[in-house]
Amino acid sequence: MAESPGSGSRAKLSRSVYERELYRLQTELVKLQEWVRTEGARLVVVFEGRDAAGKGSAIKRVTQYLNPRVARIVALPRPTERERTQWYFQRYTEHLPAAGEFVLFDRSWYNRAGVERVMGFCTPSEHQRFLRQCPAFERMLVEDGILLRKYWFSVSDEVQEQRFRRRLEDPTRRWKLSPIDLESLTRWEDYSRAKDEMFVHTDISESPWYVVESDDKRRARLNMIAHLLSTMPYRDVAPPALELPPRPPATGYQRPPRDLQTYVPDHAAGLE
Repeated sequence: MAESPGSGSRAKLSRSVYERELYRLQTELVKLQEWVRTEGARLVVVFEGRDAAGKGSAIKRVTQYLNPRVARIVALPRPTERERTQWYFQRYTEHLPAAGEFVLFDRSWYNRAGVERVMGFCTPSEHQRFLRQCPAFERMLVEDGILLRKYWFSVSDEVQEQRFRRRLEDPTRRWKLSPIDLESLTRWEDYSRAKDEMFVHTDISESPWYVVESDDKRRARLNMIAHLLSTMPYRDVAPPALELPPRPPATGYQRPPRDLQTYVPDHAAGLE
């Protein structure tokens, strides 16, 4: 039943090797960001996969050093009653990038082919309509000049369960689990069939799917970022020359007495 065959057979990357290469790739991502900004490019990266497959942590590493005014994350909540009456893709199109923007979809319009299909949140006819319309929708995006990349994070059933258990036991990550997430354990094969059908219809030449084996999160992050960079025609944009100006001489400013302001208590002092 494992979805990510062979991903656990390689030795785990050491932290030092991982962090060194991650920082190098993140430096390249900053160059990519500046190229997107100066060239007026429009970049969309879709992150999909099973629950606990590592999408969120990969997005966090991609955006860690990027300017949020250029690179933004779109993670939409469940649709409102009004949105349910719209054309399905409508709520996503308003989040597409303008010139000089880089948008990362933490789950996307592919919700309809995954959780909505498996959990019965859409009708069979709505699902089939999505499979017909999605390739046309993405072809229109690409034809209009949008750079579209789609990544599927593939995790094995065993590793997914391990990650769910860790989330249950960690109070800082407990919020990541929902009843629907837990139900995915008992519907593993249903999700597998839905994913396979989705790939048949939407793995098209204009916007192919790229599968990221993610049982090893460190490898998955490095592989995904390196691949994204390899598919982009970016170049290093020379930054404007900046120089710190000399600080002007003092003109007699006097700071107000400290007791006129309210300061945050020194919590850290009690830790020493």
